[in-house]
Amino acid sequence: MQNKGLVKLFALLFGLVSIYQLSFTFKANQIEDNAKEIAISKIAETEKDYDAKRAIEEVRYLDSLSNEKVFDILIADYTFKEVKDKAMNLGLDLKGGINVILQISVKDILVGLANDSKDPLFRKALSDAEELQKDSQNTYLEDFFVAFDAIKGDTKLASPDIFANRTLSEEITFNMTDDQVKPILRTKIDESIVSAFEVLRKRIDKFGVTQPNIQRLGNSGRILVELPGAKDIERVKGLLQSTAQLEFWDAYKGEEFLPFIVQANEALKSVVDTGATEEVKSDATETQTDDISDIIGDTASDSTDVANAVNPLIDLIRGQGYSGGPVIAMFENKDKQLVTDYLNRPEVRGLLTPEQRFVKFVWGIPQVQQTTNEDVQSIELVELYALKGNRENKPQLSGAVITDARQTYEPNGMPSVSMQMNGKGAKIWEEMTGKAFNTGGQIAIVLDDIVYSAPGVTTGAISGGNSSISGSFTLNEAVDLANVLRAGKLPASADIVQADEVGPSLGQEAIDSGMKSFIIALLLVLVWMIFYYGKAGIFSDIALMLNILLIFGVLSGLGAVLTLPGIAGIVLTIGIAVDANVLIYERVREELHKGKGQKEAIKDGFSNALSSILDANITTGLTALILFVFGTGPIKGFATTLLIGILTSLFTAIFITRLLIDWYVNKNGSLDFSTGITKGLFRNINIDFLKKRKMSYVISGVIILGGLASLFTTGLDEGIDFVGGRTYTVRFAQDMNTEEVKGAVNAVFNSAEVKTIGSPNQLKISTKYKVDENSAEVDEEVQSKLFESLKPFLPDGITYVQFVNAENNVGKMYSGKVSPTIADDIKQSSFWAILGSLIVVFLYILLRFKKWQFSLGAVAAVFHDVLIVLGIFSITWKFLPFSMEIDQAFIAAILTVIGYSLNDTVVVFDRIREFLNEHTGWDFDRTVNSALNSTLSRTLNTSLTTLVVLLAMFAFGADSLRGLLFALIVGVVVGTYSSVFIATPIMHDTIKKLDEKKNK
Repeated sequence: MQNKGLVKLFALLFGLVSIYQLSFTFKANQIEDNAKEIAISKIAETEKDYDAKRAIEEVRYLDSLSNEKVFDILIADYTFKEVKDKAMNLGLDLKGGINVILQISVKDILVGLANDSKDPLFRKALSDAEELQKDSQNTYLEDFFVAFDAIKGDTKLASPDIFANRTLSEEITFNMTDDQVKPILRTKIDESIVSAFEVLRKRIDKFGVTQPNIQRLGNSGRILVELPGAKDIERVKGLLQSTAQLEFWDAYKGEEFLPFIVQANEALKSVVDTGATEEVKSDATETQTDDISDIIGDTASDSTDVANAVNPLIDLIRGQGYSGGPVIAMFENKDKQLVTDYLNRPEVRGLLTPEQRFVKFVWGIPQVQQTTNEDVQSIELVELYALKGNRENKPQLSGAVITDARQTYEPNGMPSVSMQMNGKGAKIWEEMTGKAFNTGGQIAIVLDDIVYSAPGVTTGAISGGNSSISGSFTLNEAVDLANVLRAGKLPASADIVQADEVGPSLGQEAIDSGMKSFIIALLLVLVWMIFYYGKAGIFSDIALMLNILLIFGVLSGLGAVLTLPGIAGIVLTIGIAVDANVLIYERVREELHKGKGQKEAIKDGFSNALSSILDANITTGLTALILFVFGTGPIKGFATTLLIGILTSLFTAIFITRLLIDWYVNKNGSLDFSTGITKGLFRNINIDFLKKRKMSYVISGVIILGGLASLFTTGLDEGIDFVGGRTYTVRFAQDMNTEEVKGAVNAVFNSAEVKTIGSPNQLKISTKYKVDENSAEVDEEVQSKLFESLKPFLPDGITYVQFVNAENNVGKMYSGKVSPTIADDIKQSSFWAILGSLIVVFLYILLRFKKWQFSLGAVAAVFHDVLIVLGIFSITWKFLPFSMEIDQAFIAAILTVIGYSLNDTVVVFDRIREFLNEHTGWDFDRTVNSALNSTLSRTLNTSLTTLVVLLAMFAFGADSLRGLLFALIVGVVVGTYSSVFIATPIMHDTIKKLDEKKNK
């Protein structure tokens, strides 16, 4: 080998750089562990909001180190921020946290640009665009244009009732054509999405999560947010989706609306089918009074069933506000929507006085109230406010005037938020507070249509623009509200259309199981190489260990994210690295068998194996590259580690192993590249593989037909990645019966899938309940219903909060969500990924082997392998004790199977090409059979080591990877078989037929 000195220098530098990069990871972990200990020592467990205060203290300590020098290495000192930036990033599945795709509502932006136009044609176009989106790959805006063009008639986008309004008067005039308006709207939409992106980025920066990732996905209005390590996931979701629409309204006195409530109740009796008799109704008319306190039900009683109510509205009241205050009455939170519907009915709104006709009914923050009822321990009450609205439905003052916000404390120690306004806001605020002081009124502070507080003004007009929001805040809520107000409001609603939420404990378990499977697989491979190749196996093991160091070093240096599938990719790389050494060692053994001297045999062995190694790794690399382009999240992590592993494996196998072997041989060492047991293994085999090809066609045909029959009848267990829905992994305190749980869950959701995942006390629950709705309210509703349905199976006394946070390792460990639109996109990208890999590989093999028959054989074998894997999944998914859902991880497995199958096939084809060039006088059948026999040792050896790796991961790895690993195990077995019995025979038969035609 030439340039040994250069290889040594490069290997040394590469290794040192990798150690240098990884040192930052070790230092960052050390500092973070220290921060946890400091936070625990400062905050007593008995303190209120212990978890929140401890987390804030931990973040505060780490923030204090951001610009402090904490790490001295070589000749440089690094701050904690620099150390953290250089440390290896752990993915969501290893660290816990949340990964979401937010869809900024382009519909909301369009409505805002149209000045909330009520034009029926405009509104219909918006509605039609939503329908088009279900089966479209266009953006919402493009589908809106399509929908509008289909129904517009003579109406233009530049109509005064649509976009030629005061808001856009400088950009759009009524004489513009639609083609002129569309680019302006595209620009405006893009500006709004950029604004939303910046607002979200500022919010996330203030949240205290290390190494957050936020990026815009194309021009669709989707924004990816990854927050590994986020512990309070519900809090994060609220922070991301809150529009932060802060408003200040003058409030009515609640008692002014008591007569209206009584009148509304009477009006509702005639329109709501209460089931009450006329006699009861006549008795109830006596309740018409301005003072309703004597007919309000006991706050401890259950909410009256509407179907049997005497007084549809009054019977729902659970308490009154204080005299002179802004609260009309209190209701149970579960009745809030019903009361809202009652108050918005035309016949009820018609009872308002002329002065009240623009009233805006708004709810306060739900409060839990303890009761004395034996059956109900507590109820959630919410206050109803009446705000002084106006014709434009605009507040007297909006949150746009806020220039700063800080979390503070009230005199009673309760958390609050103080705000500072700009000059314009300060002037209006002074006028509002002065008016409230003179009239004895209140000002309601409303955030996202919820009244947080409605204080009176007792000291006169407030100048200077200072104000505060107080309410029943927790410390976290006050901190988040201050951050959100400081960052600004979103220009439109943001719905979570895809989400993965992993609890910290599940992430730690994934690390533990991943490392365990990694170490076991590595040890098995190391031992096998020594057992099979003797001393030479030791050198390949050293190269393999260096390879692993380099992979982690490169990952850390590039800032790549290590995920659970990424660990699987690294372990699979072990098999790839071993394959390169096996190819080399087998060729060296062949040269030794020919009687060549040791040095010459080593030289020729490395030289002859190079072509096969490069071809095999390039085909695998091409599939990994396509997976990287089309994949997202953890799948991209899998592809990243696989690509890096292929490059480092080539370097260590070709150069480092050669360097070590040459060093040993030059010291007069002797290498047999075998042991006493394996010395003559597979040497004199002479199997007529081509003679058995018809039998192999029949066997494969039967298996494929059986699989296709199952695919068309039973189908596949499609995961939410492909069909949309919500899925939860729930851990219980005891082993569970899936049928019992399924019955309880289906009673709530009508349709849900329940299956065991991993241990018998852990279930995966999937549902399509309200799959088309992505709002935070619906997410919360589904999660709440799940908790209620599972309550009988959970430990006594467990609360909803404990369930959501999986306290004591019982409750929701993971949740995922994919909207149908995203699911369609994933399906399409998966299809293109598989098709693209087949086309690219077909062209590469055609380029390398110059005959289309080789490409045809390789691609046919790949189709064969994919169909068999799909068929086996279809046949077995109903009874195997682990999840076999078809999701993005499965697509990663299929692409890896394609890469592995091609790897095997290319090695065989490479030997056939070599034999065709060397033995020109041989019969074609003899050449092919001889080439197959000569590669048998390598084929079985590589397949066995790869299977050992996969089986170790399958047995000891994470539960979530078992479906992917099962597909890989089946793929390796089938791929090994197809390279010999499918790819080669098809190539052989097509060449023979072409030759026969030429000879006629």
